[in-house]
Amino acid sequence: MLDNLPNYIPLAFLLTTIITLIIFYLAANKSKVVLTVSFIILILQGLLSYQGFYLNTTATPPRFVFIILPTLFIIIFTFFTNRGKDWLQTLDLKMLTLLSIVRVPVELILYGLFIHGAIPELMTFAGRNFDIIAGITAPVIYYLIFIKKWNRSFFVAWNVIGLILIINIVANAILSAPLPFQQFAFDQPNIGVLNFPFTLLACFVAPVVLYSHLIMLFRKGK
Repeated sequence: MLDNLPNYIPLAFLLTTIITLIIFYLAANKSKVVLTVSFIILILQGLLSYQGFYLNTTATPPRFVFIILPTLFIIIFTFFTNRGKDWLQTLDLKMLTLLSIVRVPVELILYGLFIHGAIPELMTFAGRNFDIIAGITAPVIYYLIFIKKWNRSFFVAWNVIGLILIINIVANAILSAPLPFQQFAFDQPNIGVLNFPFTLLACFVAPVVLYSHLIMLFRKGK
């Protein structure tokens, strides 16, 4: 457990997670299914991480895979089934664009985790993580695309960059965790994501952000 962590850091992260859920819920036109599935994932993963389930890094298979598999399955289902594809066409692209704003507080929280030894520097904006750029530019993109009606190619370019940024930090986070396939940060590994409530970043917040970019890239029209 992260006993030396100031209370404001996990509290700020929980608030950011709630904001992520609210924005995605609004983007899904207040879908009860989205709300229910999200609550199930958050509650189950929260309970598992709170009880220290993911702190066992020697289990086979690595328990970390259970953090990412549920949301990955949902994403694949919606993109590769007719019912899922139909649902994707109903989502509000404006709200999905604004959803990236949550990346700003997430990056500040990650920096706080680094300062307190819970994650390596490479996972912050002081290292290899430039994801905060997508968060800062999200309101600008919203204005240019949905208010000023700029060309869709500009919107596509921003989403491609945003997708690359989120994939970059996810990959670095996984390869910095104290798991059998760890490649980076052996002196200060990524233990934060294995602890409550920061497991919710890997199982919900980051996948929802990644999902939003995929939706906006493959949707027809604005």
